[in-house]
Amino acid sequence: MKKTIVIVLALLTSFGFGFAFRSLTIFTSNEGKTMKRVTSIGGIFFKCQDPKQMREWYRTHLGLNTNEYGSVFEWRQAEDSTKKGFSQWSPFSEKTKYFEPSTKEFMINYRVADLEALVVELKKEGVTIVDAIETADYGKFVHIMDPEGNKIELWEPNDVEYEKLGVQMDVKTNK
Repeated sequence: MKKTIVIVLALLTSFGFGFAFRSLTIFTSNEGKTMKRVTSIGGIFFKCQDPKQMREWYRTHLGLNTNEYGSVFEWRQAEDSTKKGFSQWSPFSEKTKYFEPSTKEFMINYRVADLEALVVELKKEGVTIVDAIETADYGKFVHIMDPEGNKIELWEPNDVEYEKLGVQMDVKTNK
């Protein structure tokens, strides 16, 4: 339990460094085009024995605005501060299959600029792509594996639609 909390707190701290990714996100493809890869952290997901109790603990002791899925962090985008960005924090049941084929206790979601182009490049580089790109109103998703067996979720967000969904669900964000 303490290990999970320490991991989550360390990862939450990384939100503050999210904008530092900018200098690391540009790459040149084989065709000589420059494009972004990861632009920031989109979410942190971890397994726990009792997600409801965990959400309550974080709400009570750390002041997170929690909902049935976890908590949403709202921030302003570095390249255009008139645009909002969102990152999701979610405790999952320790029995979840969502992290498979990884056996790890956590999964990180990274925001990306152009998921389809990035997947093409990752395939060329021999990265394991776990599934096909899925599209929802609030963005596109795909899962990959890193060399140590950590499942990673890549998300090309549609923040306007994500915010609309949150308003419909009466979700309070952390600002």
